[in-house]
Amino acid sequence: MGSAIWSLLLVVFLQIYIIAATTDAGDSTALKSLAAEWENVPPSWVGGDPCGDGWVGISCTDSRVTSIILPSMNLVGRLSGDISTLSELQQVDLSYNKGLTGSLPASIGNLKNLTNLILVGCGFNGPIPDAIGSLSQLKYLSLNSNGFTGPIPPSIGHLSNLVWLDLADNQLEGPIPVSNGSAPGLDMLIHTKHFHFGKNKLSGQIPAQLFSSHMSLIHLLFESNELTGSLPSTLGLVQTLEVVHFDNNSLNGHLPLNLSSLLNVQDLSLSNNKLTGPLPDLTGMNSLNTLYLSNNSFDLADVPSWFPALQALTTLMMEHTQLQGQVPATFFELPNLQTVVLKGNRLNGTLEIGPSFSNQLKTIDLQYNSITGFNDRGRTYKFDIILVDNPVCTARETTSTYCELPPSNSSPYLTPPSKTCPCSSGQISSPSCGCAYPYTGTLKFRALLFSDFGNLTRYKELEQSLGQFFLSHQLPVDSVSLSYPKRASFEYRLLLDLAVFPSGQKSFNRTGISMIASVFSNQTFKPPKELFGPYVFDGDEYEHFSDEPANSKKSSIAIKIGATAGASVLFLLLVLVGIYAYRQKKRAERATKESNPFAHWDSKKSSGSIPQLKGARCFSFEELKKYTNNFSEANDIGSGGYGKVYRGTLPSGELIAIKRAQQRSMQGGLEFKTEIELLSRVHHKNVVSLLGFCFERGEQMLIYEYVPNGSLSDSLSGKSGIRLDWTRRLKITVGAARGLAYLHELANPPIIHRDIKSTNILLDERLNAKVADFGLSKPMGDSEKGHVTTQVKGTMGYLDPEYYMTQQLTEKSDVYSFGVLMLEIVTARKPIERGKYIVREVRLAMDKTKSLYNLQEILDASIGLAATPKGLEMFVDLAMSCVEESGANRPTMSEVVKEIENIMQLAGMNPNAESASGSATYEEATKGGSLHPYSDDSFAYSGVFPASKIEPQ
Repeated sequence: MGSAIWSLLLVVFLQIYIIAATTDAGDSTALKSLAAEWENVPPSWVGGDPCGDGWVGISCTDSRVTSIILPSMNLVGRLSGDISTLSELQQVDLSYNKGLTGSLPASIGNLKNLTNLILVGCGFNGPIPDAIGSLSQLKYLSLNSNGFTGPIPPSIGHLSNLVWLDLADNQLEGPIPVSNGSAPGLDMLIHTKHFHFGKNKLSGQIPAQLFSSHMSLIHLLFESNELTGSLPSTLGLVQTLEVVHFDNNSLNGHLPLNLSSLLNVQDLSLSNNKLTGPLPDLTGMNSLNTLYLSNNSFDLADVPSWFPALQALTTLMMEHTQLQGQVPATFFELPNLQTVVLKGNRLNGTLEIGPSFSNQLKTIDLQYNSITGFNDRGRTYKFDIILVDNPVCTARETTSTYCELPPSNSSPYLTPPSKTCPCSSGQISSPSCGCAYPYTGTLKFRALLFSDFGNLTRYKELEQSLGQFFLSHQLPVDSVSLSYPKRASFEYRLLLDLAVFPSGQKSFNRTGISMIASVFSNQTFKPPKELFGPYVFDGDEYEHFSDEPANSKKSSIAIKIGATAGASVLFLLLVLVGIYAYRQKKRAERATKESNPFAHWDSKKSSGSIPQLKGARCFSFEELKKYTNNFSEANDIGSGGYGKVYRGTLPSGELIAIKRAQQRSMQGGLEFKTEIELLSRVHHKNVVSLLGFCFERGEQMLIYEYVPNGSLSDSLSGKSGIRLDWTRRLKITVGAARGLAYLHELANPPIIHRDIKSTNILLDERLNAKVADFGLSKPMGDSEKGHVTTQVKGTMGYLDPEYYMTQQLTEKSDVYSFGVLMLEIVTARKPIERGKYIVREVRLAMDKTKSLYNLQEILDASIGLAATPKGLEMFVDLAMSCVEESGANRPTMSEVVKEIENIMQLAGMNPNAESASGSATYEEATKGGSLHPYSDDSFAYSGVFPASKIEPQ
């Protein structure tokens, strides 16, 4: 009888467990099979419910596993064919696990929903299975830096959605496959932008059929293979190309004459081949930055007369190419020229550099030629001129520096700690002088658009770009540090060691490492495009996980033993289930009360330690559910990193905006209460008003006044249909400035916004500007007057570089962001657009001696430039003073307000008049008569135009 009862209890317990589990049973079994093949799986992989138990690296949608993201986890083992049973899998990233070996299972072709297969820097080998061509949804295929052998599977040609194809740095061999009849080939990949096949053993000729005018290729990398034959003329049909590498092969024959038609190519590298014939005239390749043609056997010819026509050229490498004659002095006048290497040729005569050489020149290397003289014009040049083993140096004894090889420079760090920071236990000092265990690896750049390797400013820009990327994507990173650059050979132009330091702790947990490593394996991070081309990252093993238990080296045998032991004690645990469940219920009730700071808060009280809210009320979840029609999709007006924004309607008919946090973005209860207390004290016509909040059922919601005309960003881009002429832009600018000045100087306590940008300036029905989104705002207490040291937060492009470098936050950081916003208002360009930073672009183009400061190409034409808007130059001057590098040189926001008011008066406007401008489009406003932009008939919110989406961050 007793055994029957226990058997019944066991069955009931197992049924309850199965019902409670949130993972599909088949998916759970498949993941356990993978785990059984691997050593060093994350410690969280111990429960029986991967989705519900939060297995590190596993993401689910409903009950199905949709992604496995485990880069740099020190995994050891093989990839089980059971992965193919995860039929809803969309992303797999196992990069930088060098202990993962063996072949890819052919059954991987069953993953019909897979979009990303990223296995960079592992130890996989054997042939790439032909079944990979069955992954019809695949967009990113990165199998580079493994040991794959055999041919490139022709079936890859079936992957019509493929954008990124990287099979570089393997042992692949055989010809480049192209289609023929029923057989597929790479020529079918007309939407693919990246062909990365360098560092393999591919052989045979390059098929002419591989290229066509329909292709979208940007990067074409076939360097360091065994390719033969000539470069086909069909290459000139691919007009989208930006980087072309065929160096270090055995190509021969003449170069196609239509190479000059590749007008977008920035990096052309054909060195170390057996090319012959004449050099084609490359005049017209106005984007060409770097040209590598060394170690070929071109026909004996004078230095091409078209060299000076390559206006964008930074680097010319033509060693051992049989050039003869003199290098024209005009060549050195190219404005961007940095490096000229013409060693081992037959150049002769006297070297002339001329008086107007490029101010970026760093090296002119003409070793092993027949140059007999050098007319230095009595000058001392700041760049290296190397004439070693020329008659000018060997015919007579000379002590001239150009007859000696220059010394090489080296330094271990780009950003050394600002002071000595001794660290113990193997920890490393970060740039901010904190001791921690960083995540490390090597950035390997396959192409560069510069050759001035000693200019640390370029690497600083990369370092800052990395830091801002991690910041904007809310990754747990304090700072980054790059090593001094190391030049590499054919395969990689540049190597940089990278160290990423954790924020607020000594080491990363597995989730943090996974997020950071996948940034590089998935190529999510894009370096500054105007300097750095394609790259690959080699991540190091990480051995200091903060979530690692004391005995971290678990093998699959140990896991099985643990599972057996667990089963043995299951019988004893059953009897405690009832008691445990009862206690857990009581504990959960207590925890809910403790975690809810509003549980016993009577909002009508205002004495003692209970906070007082000024004008904000507490809404119930049921109220907000009713006001938004159950948070319907029709009421969804925007989304961002914080969560979603819904439009609601109060019983009075008043519209409200409800900002609802998603689970991962929630603050702690006390922090949420502090934010509400702060925002409830902010009352200004140019600041969005907080009406209330909701803190029920695990929800965090903020209720704001509804601002119908969306964001300034929407209007500048044309998305909202609102026409912004010069007077409207001035009105919006002064409103935003007044709101920000209020926060800095009149709010109690003063507030630094930290995220001023066009998406956080909202426009009401009269196009009055309202500063919004205080998610990153920082109140300044009396003890923090002047500055406060804090973790850097903000948005890339608007971020104050002084704040980023020093972590010292002041009101002047908001002033910098506002200056960028002003430039955005007059240009209608995003701060960073196609790799160009608006502050730098304006600074370079600006010429105060010319009309409109010579900014006509940058300014937004819809302002009405033909009539030269009054005060526009003053507006630009003010913006540029706001973005001064030193915060001490920037104006305060009250000074900014006064100057904008002066500009408005110059433009014939009353700075204190209430705007009556609405949101009708230009066409609507002009129907039936002349344009009257401030007509009462043009008021916006009447249902004519849909409300623009609000974009919270």
